[in-house]
Amino acid sequence: MMDHLANTEINSQRIAAVENCFGASGQPLALPGRVLLGEGILTKECRKKPKPRIFFLFNDILVYGSIIINKRKYNSQHIIPLEDVTLETLPDTLQMKNRWMIKTSKKSFVVSAASLTERKEWISHLEECIKHLLSKTGRQPCREPAAPWIPDKATDICMRCTHTKFSTLTRRHHCRKCGFVVCADCSRQRFLMPRLSPKPLRVCNLCYRQLLAEKKKEAEADRRQTEPIPSAMQGYEPSSGDDSDKSDDEKAEQWPADTEFYTSQVSWSSFHS
Repeated sequence: MMDHLANTEINSQRIAAVENCFGASGQPLALPGRVLLGEGILTKECRKKPKPRIFFLFNDILVYGSIIINKRKYNSQHIIPLEDVTLETLPDTLQMKNRWMIKTSKKSFVVSAASLTERKEWISHLEECIKHLLSKTGRQPCREPAAPWIPDKATDICMRCTHTKFSTLTRRHHCRKCGFVVCADCSRQRFLMPRLSPKPLRVCNLCYRQLLAEKKKEAEADRRQTEPIPSAMQGYEPSSGDDSDKSDDEKAEQWPADTEFYTSQVSWSSFHS
């Protein structure tokens, strides 16, 4: 179906319609071989509260954005390469049903569909596109997805120190490594994680210590690889392989006659068993 639609006029028209809905704030979406497979409104669990978002599934990317006027105007366009996507089905909660997580190396988030059937269809089409892309490119699925941010309303206290209560004056912050909701005192550190951003990001104290330890371990491994390997016989002259000029009798005179070289009764071969 993808190959059949790739160069058709109707596919070009559909992609152009999506570009027009995003307007000048969106990126161009038309590329040779790109096919628009479907679209729909999903509820995305955001930091403050769940919000409806428009999603467009292409054969190589997933595009979503905020709804200003449905079918007419969208903004805040996000483009996710499907090669970087893995999926995880999640259990229902009191507030949200038919949930699953879209995980990527830079951002992970939870969405929910209006029905169980709709969720199955979304997941089925996503997995089919991802499988096709990975087999085509030879890449491996994302193995280190970014942690999803826990919603603000999930906790009233800091999830690290467990005693600071959030209020109008005491702001909530999110650790970019673990996604926990933390207070300012528990997230004063910044750490450079190139996979997520070219700038140092806020992390909680626990993740900061773990990241420092990992960095130190990597630096130590790199240092060992670049160090010259010392000679196993450093400080010794190599043997010529020739016998000494002294006779065996002369050598024997250097040792006391009553010296016992092997005082143990254990046989030589036992030392190697």
